[in-house]
Amino acid sequence: MSIVIDADAHIIEGPVFLSQAQSRWPERVRLGEGGIFIEGRRYPEPEGPGAGCPPAHAINLAAGSNPLTVEGTLADASREGIDKMVLFPSFGLAVPSFRDLSFAGEIASFYNGYIRDWCAEAPEHLFGVAVVPLEDVETSIKLMTEAKQAGLVCTAVPPALRERNLDHPDLDPFFAAAQDLDMPVGVHGAPGVHLPKIGVDRFTNYIQVHCISFPFDQMLAMTALISGGVLERHPRLRVAFLEAGVGWVPYFIDRLHEHFEKRGDWIENGWKRDPREYVERGQVYVTCEPEEPILPAVIEDLGSDFIMYASDYPHWDSDFPESSKPLRERSDIDDTARTQIMGGNAQRFFRMS
Repeated sequence: MSIVIDADAHIIEGPVFLSQAQSRWPERVRLGEGGIFIEGRRYPEPEGPGAGCPPAHAINLAAGSNPLTVEGTLADASREGIDKMVLFPSFGLAVPSFRDLSFAGEIASFYNGYIRDWCAEAPEHLFGVAVVPLEDVETSIKLMTEAKQAGLVCTAVPPALRERNLDHPDLDPFFAAAQDLDMPVGVHGAPGVHLPKIGVDRFTNYIQVHCISFPFDQMLAMTALISGGVLERHPRLRVAFLEAGVGWVPYFIDRLHEHFEKRGDWIENGWKRDPREYVERGQVYVTCEPEEPILPAVIEDLGSDFIMYASDYPHWDSDFPESSKPLRERSDIDDTARTQIMGGNAQRFFRMS
């Protein structure tokens, strides 16, 4: 088997990170029995419209797993047969939702230093993803530049902001900077962390919320980035749409294609080419669920160059320690596609050697 790269695993910002954050910002961060409270709001919020995951149920409880230390994470990766693990935030995904932008920038910088130091203990195996307070574009560019210089391999952005979608002209300098830095962008939402509720406000049961939150998030983000012309204006920008699987992509690319073909000129300063071309020229990536039955059909339609394996370790819906097993063993994709999906595409997206 060629190199195996987990393109969307997660760090759990445990007691050390959270206690340090509370000490630094006691007026903003409070730890209580109900969870983490930021600016008086609970993270995650497990009740009400768009409810998030109750913290007690958030983690995969596979026997022997220990995601709270570097040593435990490395042991878990080895157990799964993963060579390199890209670590997205868990709590840190909420940073773009913080109301005080000065505080959001400060805690984003603190988080980026934390994940940098975590990964530095195993630099051949662990790779960190930066967070930015995207509501504040200038600070986000500064932090992304620092993150790139520190060796972080991607910057996470939410699917949408409070008042703006990702194609808003105000955000163009951020995407221009990401292109110039050769820093890929990973679109990653999460329910219950006070990001915009895209359809999930119809449900208060977390499982129902979880069913629709990730694909709806990614469809919104893809619509903005493709039809809104972001990928056209920044042709070297690479974007990954994460944690929604791959089955929705052919359907949605085809839907975008129909609208481009029939009424594409209705979007001023938007797309200039068929949506498939943004996939074909290497700007669009997604992560797959290794057992997705539709994976061979996706490969037949759009190719295998844009699909990456992800475990979602150590969250509750990860199949760790056997998340990669279906992809390793399934007979309905050829070895070339398997090698690309298991690691080759992630090497290219994250610019790993």
